Amino acid sequence: MDFITAPEAEILAVATPIMDNLMSASGDIDHARHTRDFTDRLKQIVMPDYLRKVCEKYQAETGFFAKRELVAVFRRPDSVAIVWRQYFTKAPGEFVAEMVLVQQDGKYLCDHAALF
Repeated sequence: MDFITAPEAEILAVATPIMDNLMSASGDIDHARHTRDFTDRLKQIVMPDYLRKVCEKYQAETGFFAKRELVAVFRRPDSVAIVWRQYFTKAPGEFVAEMVLVQQDGKYLCDHAALF
């Protein structure tokens, strides 16, 4: 897919299931499933103990992931950044969820994800 010219719906058809899996797996604190669609670079950062600590902390403070709404898709020649408005089950207000999607060896992978 050409990230610059691809329709937003095509990008989201790839990105949304990846982000859904990331969030579901972090709720379950399932490292293997959480990192399934990560680039090798990101897999080197998100180790099992790190994921467990991060997930336990956010679950205690904000609860679990709830509704997510698209805010914007930012296009670059070699990647696309998707930003969503994220809600939680315990914490009031709006948070930001983002993911950078890349294509490597014919596969779409997450090269960065954050929640703040």
